[in-house]
Amino acid sequence: MPEFESLIYEIPEPHIARIWLNRPEARNAQDTKLLYQLNDAFDMAMQDSSIKVVILAAKGPHFSAGHDLREPKVREALKAEKTVGSWASDDWEGAEAAYAREKEIYEGFCRRWRDLAKPTIASVHGKSIAGGLMLIWPMDFIIASEDATFQDNTMFMGIPGVEYFVHAWELGIRKAKEFLLTGAPITAQEGLEAGMINKIVPLEELEEATLAFARSIADKPAFALKLAKDAINAAYQAQGIENVQKIAFNAHHLSHTHYRLTQDGSMLDREFLNNFRGRSKKD
Repeated sequence: MPEFESLIYEIPEPHIARIWLNRPEARNAQDTKLLYQLNDAFDMAMQDSSIKVVILAAKGPHFSAGHDLREPKVREALKAEKTVGSWASDDWEGAEAAYAREKEIYEGFCRRWRDLAKPTIASVHGKSIAGGLMLIWPMDFIIASEDATFQDNTMFMGIPGVEYFVHAWELGIRKAKEFLLTGAPITAQEGLEAGMINKIVPLEELEEATLAFARSIADKPAFALKLAKDAINAAYQAQGIENVQKIAFNAHHLSHTHYRLTQDGSMLDREFLNNFRGRSKKD
């Protein structure tokens, strides 16, 4: 199996690939390298004709604390990767380069992963905060443990939601407004009731329950699975998700830039970041 610095890629049984987020010491916070490696891992699974279903899971106590806000040398990290989209800029004096980076590795990757040809399953436990949602929501199915919680607290930074803006599709209009405008976490049970989650299981059963769910998909012809997924995803297009996504992404980046320009940099201290990520000292 291929080796990644921030991930584990494996084939636990025939027709099923599993990708583990593997930065437990950082609560699987997503730096540039992790996101490009994850994209490579998805490509690997898509290009392997023996694989029918892909599971995305996470090592450590939490699924993901979101974007790694302390990533050093962001410019150098981005330049070290081969970009997959057409947005690019090295003009870091203005807003263009930051916009292009978010367009590439946040919105761009999420939309790409949503439209991967093969069915995908997010196997989620612990906390999933802000950018963590952007690894979960593009997946076709979500299996969650009973302890799982989900949170978009970007409003505390003056930002109207994470870059991949599908809140209303995941939760419905009114629950999406509550989720986003309060910034409060929701439980797995609330996510199930809103239609965001497919199944809830005890934490100790999460790995096996996810594999069992994957098996129930992988016993179908691969081509039929691809066609069925594509047909259902067409409903997103019919409901105008692309137009909403474009408008919301621009609003996100405008507010993000506004925050950088107007807030004292001292706010980005460890206490603030831990509160933003919803982490306590014991986590």
